[in-house]
Amino acid sequence: MAPSLTETASDVADKINAKTASLSLGSTEKNDESQATKDESPAVQAPQHKEPLKLSGALDHFQSFDVTPIIGKEFVGVNLAKWLRAPNSDDLLRDLAITISQRGVVFFRKQDDVTNDLQKELVQRLGELSGKPSTSKLHIHPISNARRELGGKDDEISIISSQQAKKLYADRFKQSKKQSSKDAWHSDITFEPVPSDYALLRLTELPKTGGDTLWASGYEVYDRISEPVQKFLETLSATYAQPRFNETADKNGFKIYAEERGAPENVGEVLEAIHPVIRTNPVTGWKSVFAVGHHVQSINGLAEAESKALLNWFTSLIIENHDLQVRHRWQNANDLAIWDNRSVYHAATPDYINQGLGERTGQRAVSLGERPYFDPQSKSRREALGLEEGAAGW
Repeated sequence: MAPSLTETASDVADKINAKTASLSLGSTEKNDESQATKDESPAVQAPQHKEPLKLSGALDHFQSFDVTPIIGKEFVGVNLAKWLRAPNSDDLLRDLAITISQRGVVFFRKQDDVTNDLQKELVQRLGELSGKPSTSKLHIHPISNARRELGGKDDEISIISSQQAKKLYADRFKQSKKQSSKDAWHSDITFEPVPSDYALLRLTELPKTGGDTLWASGYEVYDRISEPVQKFLETLSATYAQPRFNETADKNGFKIYAEERGAPENVGEVLEAIHPVIRTNPVTGWKSVFAVGHHVQSINGLAEAESKALLNWFTSLIIENHDLQVRHRWQNANDLAIWDNRSVYHAATPDYINQGLGERTGQRAVSLGERPYFDPQSKSRREALGLEEGAAGW
């Protein structure tokens, strides 16, 4: 059973209820002038396509299976490089984008023909064919771009490397009796004004065992919340930031990448943005809890205790409900995963590090999408699919 807000945040429930009542009466009082911008309700903007996208059936004759009832799909015996050059490539990739947005994450095994350039082309076309703004390209990570480390030459490829991680985040791996890894859960680059829609990770070096990746459904997290609290959360925005990247860069003697990082809005050394707590995915039209992970600093307009209680509660809904997660075991070099950062969170498993099991290396390409928004006319996943309340629970 999922924890209730009362059980997890009993010390602030009265304050939250009071704020809910205040909002329903149209209160516009602010804590102070400096908080005015952050306290505003999340902006509502129409997506480029007014209705959710619908599958054309272009992928129906390819073998695939749902990894769990809620999240994840794997295609079997598919060569993505051929999809990119097929006569009906746009139809295939558009349906793939919709499938990823509906299922959260999609897996492909042993894609030996996919190069870094094809990987970049694929993830960019997924965004373009599903309606992202023309100014949104591929993200350049502030610190994990390939040019800066490991002999890479392409800033649009982020190197995912256990060797690099041990160097940049040495303190993270010194705990011999670590009792919680909940802080590992996140969506990519939510600190950017224009964050990611789709991300593609291809692993080229695997440890003998370990190094699994987990994903969790933000759609289902939203659906586990009671309706009165859903409505309250839909009025809120949060501050998303990552000052730790600046600290890591200073500690290791380099500067973060401060030029345009894939979109005109994503510039500068201050990695901070304001986004809604509940986000609408424009591809599906479904609501998701967006304010999850180590890039989320605080919920705007709430007291510190209230904000922390809610953010911790969101994480507890993930870690205490394993049926909304999928755990992926990387089996071969060039296995790859593509996910929708607007509606899922993920966490790596560093259980192999410093265990003599080998290193783990991959190349990640991250497409940028639209500015996050909440559409009050959007639906939850369960509502849109006509699923019974509690159908996935016990």
